[in-house]
Amino acid sequence: MRGPDQRSAIQEPGRASPGKKTFPRRTSRARWPAAPRAPPFSLSFRSWLAVTVGVLLGWKPSACSDLPGSRPNILLLMADDLGVGDVGCYGNTTIRTPNIDRLAKDGVMLTQHIAAASVCTPSRAAFLTGRYPVRSGMVSSNGYRVLQWTAASGGLPTNETTFAKILKDTGYATGLIGKWHLGLNCQSSNDHCHHPLNHGFDHFYGMPFSMMGDCVHWELSEKRVGLENKLNFCSQIMAIAALTFTTGKLIHLMAGSWALVIWSTVAAILLSVSSYFTGALIVHADCFLMRNHTITEQPMHFQRTTSLILKEISSFVKRNKQGPFLLFVSFLQVHTPLITTEKFAGRSLHGPYGDNTEEMDWMVGQILDTLDVEGLTNNTLVYFTSDHGGSLEAQLGNNQYGGWNGIYKGGKGMGGWEGGIRVPGIFRWPGVLPAGRVIHEPTSLMDVFPTVVQLGGGQVPQDRVIDGRDLLPLLRGTARHSDHEFLLHYCGKFLHAARWHQRDRGAVWKVHYVTPVFHPDGAGACYGKAVCPCSGHGVSRHDPPLLFDLSRDPSEAHALTPDTEPSFYQVMQRVGKAVEEHRRTLGPVPLQLDTLDNVWRPWLQPCCGPFPLCWCDQEGDGR
Repeated sequence: MRGPDQRSAIQEPGRASPGKKTFPRRTSRARWPAAPRAPPFSLSFRSWLAVTVGVLLGWKPSACSDLPGSRPNILLLMADDLGVGDVGCYGNTTIRTPNIDRLAKDGVMLTQHIAAASVCTPSRAAFLTGRYPVRSGMVSSNGYRVLQWTAASGGLPTNETTFAKILKDTGYATGLIGKWHLGLNCQSSNDHCHHPLNHGFDHFYGMPFSMMGDCVHWELSEKRVGLENKLNFCSQIMAIAALTFTTGKLIHLMAGSWALVIWSTVAAILLSVSSYFTGALIVHADCFLMRNHTITEQPMHFQRTTSLILKEISSFVKRNKQGPFLLFVSFLQVHTPLITTEKFAGRSLHGPYGDNTEEMDWMVGQILDTLDVEGLTNNTLVYFTSDHGGSLEAQLGNNQYGGWNGIYKGGKGMGGWEGGIRVPGIFRWPGVLPAGRVIHEPTSLMDVFPTVVQLGGGQVPQDRVIDGRDLLPLLRGTARHSDHEFLLHYCGKFLHAARWHQRDRGAVWKVHYVTPVFHPDGAGACYGKAVCPCSGHGVSRHDPPLLFDLSRDPSEAHALTPDTEPSFYQVMQRVGKAVEEHRRTLGPVPLQLDTLDNVWRPWLQPCCGPFPLCWCDQEGDGR
C-alpha cells in the first residue's frame, strides 16, 4: 500500500509536473455529413425575417447565441471521494489517469475548483441546485453529515430546482447513472418523493444510496460495527436483568409473576439475534440497483457492476444521440470498499485505491470512445470532477484506502481545510473552449448549475438565491476573473471558513473561524473516527480567526497575524461583513439530515420481494 512518501505531491497550480506523460489528442471517428449550403440571398432573407420577427416579439439574444453547435449535449462525470492529488494533470506521476489527463489537455482545467461541502450528500445537493446546502436543508445540526439509510425519510426537498428539471423542460433528454445518495421515499416504500425521476431526470440507473464498506462486510465499517456494538451492549444489559430477576424470584426476594423474567429474556435473545443479522440487513437494505422505479438487483453483485454501468451509459447515449441530452454519470469509484474488477486488481503502485482509480479512468475513456463512435464529440460539453476531497481517515494499520489531496491540508469531512473541498474541475468542448487552458480563479461545483442551464436554453430561477455563477465567459477567456468574490465553507449547518478573492491584489484570503481538532496530536486528520466533527469538543474556535493567503500559501501552513500581515484587520473586517450579508439571505428550512429524518424506517424500505425477503436479480443469469 501507499504512504505519503510513495505519492507524488501535487504541483502548485499551473506548474508542469516533472515526468508527466503526454497523450495524443482524441479525435472524432465519425462526423455528421456537411449540410448543403443555402443560396446567399435565401440565407440573407431568412436571417432578416428571423430578426424582424424577433424584434417584434421582444426577443433578446442569449448569452450563448454566438456559440457554434448551440444547445450541446452535456456529459457530467463525478467521482466519489477522489483526491485532487491523485490525478495526473493535477500533478500525480504514479497513478495512471491518461483519459482524465486527455480531457484536461483538450479542454480547460480549473486549479481552484471548490466543493460546497466536504462530504457526499450536501455536496451533491449543492451541485444539482447551484445553492449552498444550508439553503435547502441538506445539512444537520448533529453528527449525521450524510444520509445514513436508503429507508430514511430525509432527502432533497421537492421544492428544490435541479438543472436536470430545467433542461428537461427545454427539451433535453436527462439521465443519471450511478450514485444518487439524496434520498428516496418520504411516507411509503414506493412514493419516491426524493427519487431522481422526481428531480428532473427522465432515466435513472444505479444505486439510490452509496457504495460503502458495509456492502461487503469490510473491516472499515460505516455503521455496521457501531450498530452491532450497541445491540450487543443492550443484549448484555437485558441478559443481566433477566438473570437478576430470576435470582430474585428463586431466593424469594421478588414477589409477583415471572413476566419480568420472561420479557427480559426474550428481549436479550431478540437483541442478540438482531446484532447477528445486522450486516445482512444493511447489505440488502442499502446495496442494490434500480432502473427508474424498479429494483433490478438486490443485493448487488459487485464484480459485474462496472460493466452494467458502462452498458447503461452506452445505451443512453445511443438512444438519445439525436440530442440534445444531459447525462450525469456519478461513479461509484473511488469510495471504499474499492471494489475493482480482476482486469485492474493489483495493477497500480498504490494498492486497491490506485487500482480503483485507474479503473475509473478507464471507464472515462470508454465513455469518451462512445461519444467518438457516435460522432458526438464536437457537440458535447464534457465535465469531470469529484464530489469532495479524499478521505484521510480511511486507513487500516499502515494501509491507506482513501484519496490523496496533494499539497492541500486536510481531507474529506473537514469543513474548511482545502484538502476536503478542493477538487478537480475539467471542461472540454472542442472548437468552443480553448484546449490546454488553465484557470487559477476561485470557482465552485455550484457554478455548473447556471452554466449548463444557460447553455441548454433555460432560465436561472429568479425566485430563490442561486450561489453558482455562469462559468462560460471565464472558460472561453472573455472574462479575466471569476464572478465569485466570496465563497463560504460549511461543515453541516456550521460555518467554518470563508475565502475572499481580492482581485486588485491578486490575493485569495482564507479565514478560518472553526477547525477540527486532529487526533493524535500533530496528525493531519481525525484518526480513529470516520470523519472529523463539525462542532462540540472536537473543534477549535478561533478568536481572532486564522488567516491564510492561499495565493502565497496554498497548503495553509503559515497562519498570518497582525504582525506579519499589515492588511490583517482590513481582511477580517471585509470578510466578516460578507459573512453577515450572506447570513441575512438565509431562511429557516427543515434540516433533512437530522436524527428524526435520518434513521431507518422499515415501512420506507425498498424491497423487490415481500419484506424482509429482499432478493432479486434481473441483471444476470440468476446465479
